[in-house]
Amino acid sequence: MKLRVLAVGTRMPDWVTRGVDEYLKRLPRDFSVEIVEIAPGKRGKNADVARAIQGEGNAMLAKLRDQERVIALAVDGQHWSTERLAANADHWRQDGRDVALLVGGPDGLDPRLLSRVEQRWSLSALTLPHPLVRILLAEQLYRAWTLLAGHPYHR
Repeated sequence: MKLRVLAVGTRMPDWVTRGVDEYLKRLPRDFSVEIVEIAPGKRGKNADVARAIQGEGNAMLAKLRDQERVIALAVDGQHWSTERLAANADHWRQDGRDVALLVGGPDGLDPRLLSRVEQRWSLSALTLPHPLVRILLAEQLYRAWTLLAGHPYHR
């Protein structure tokens, strides 16, 4: 199983890249995670937000693969414990399909993407900055793997 994180946003600060890389390099090949950056739509004083979301959606739809399990990180998603995430990851692995985790831009995901998702996951009821979401997601995926592998990281 391969996990891909399709995330709106490019050119993350160095501390974000280092943080994400620190967790992803620890994962074994059969639980690898790839970050796919999606260029954000133009936003500003007179920007058309709907058009920005649609552009981001077009880019994400183009990156999705036919048989991938698609999971949206969304405010209205289910709150998962680490144990639940590990159980889900184990199910995904046994299913044999690759997984795409979608992280939208500041205004959320295109509705066309939401119609394709199989699950919605909320990392927190808090509003989190997108760069921090990447690190948190990488750490939680690593933690879920350690739980499945019986590694002492998760105590």
